[in-house]
Amino acid sequence: MAVTKFAALFAAALLAAPLTAAPMPQPVAPEARWVAVGALRVAALHDTDFLIPNDGGTFGVDAGVPAVTAVLAAAGAPTDTVRVGVNALLVELPGHFVLIDTGVGVAASQLMPSLTAAGVKPGDVTDVLITHSHGDHVGGLITSDGAQAFPNAKVRMSAAEWTFLQANTGAAKLVAAITPQVATFTPGTMVVPGITAMSIPGHTPGHVAYEIVSGKVRLLDIGDTAHSTIVSLAKPDWSMGFDSDKALGKVSRRAELTRLAASHEMIFAPHFPYPGVGTIAAKGDGFIWVPAAAGSFTN
Repeated sequence: MAVTKFAALFAAALLAAPLTAAPMPQPVAPEARWVAVGALRVAALHDTDFLIPNDGGTFGVDAGVPAVTAVLAAAGAPTDTVRVGVNALLVELPGHFVLIDTGVGVAASQLMPSLTAAGVKPGDVTDVLITHSHGDHVGGLITSDGAQAFPNAKVRMSAAEWTFLQANTGAAKLVAAITPQVATFTPGTMVVPGITAMSIPGHTPGHVAYEIVSGKVRLLDIGDTAHSTIVSLAKPDWSMGFDSDKALGKVSRRAELTRLAASHEMIFAPHFPYPGVGTIAAKGDGFIWVPAAAGSFTN
């Protein structure tokens, strides 16, 4: 699909993250991979991938293109673009199917086929938890004709994020459709049994992560705390163009990555390469990504 055509769909579907250029969607196959979290099961759902230009507008906006290029080159990655995944997390709980974020919800989206691959129908989803209201996380809340995509689900987001979404004039169609479903919370709340919302401020006013706990095992869906396994981890103190409060975003990113490297807690990072499950390790003044072993997953 041409980038200009996709950009129109992107805007129409409320994909309102502050990109400086239209991202280039990459074709992906629908996929669901299950992994155990204690006695629970969670599935990473593949939605799409984007290629974000290395143009100084998104990654390292205060460092400059040459500095970002050097980091990408040192990692053996292409230097003209940064690949960013778009994935969602499905959690199977007693009496609940919980979906964390809903993907882009436009022509490039593979969320619904991936949900089908997990053996779950949209009507089976009881709770949709939103990390934040950028369109690549809320776009899939409505169908192409504006109907609720998950008609039997409560849509849960922080109160600050709901206020932020309602104030977005481009979100009127989505807000009108989901208002009857929305239930807000204060970060720190256990929003459904076994899943607690944790404030990680800076990306948007009400951005949260979700910690899933079963016994002594934990998995944290970090939302948009980090976007790239290369740039975001190697240089967490560089400004991210997507962050509404860039200074606070830097502080939050450094603090959370430091905590995760010390705890070795398993995470799900929706923008890391699919399936986006693994751990964070310290390296020098930054961090590296340690993906979960392939044998950890089942289809």
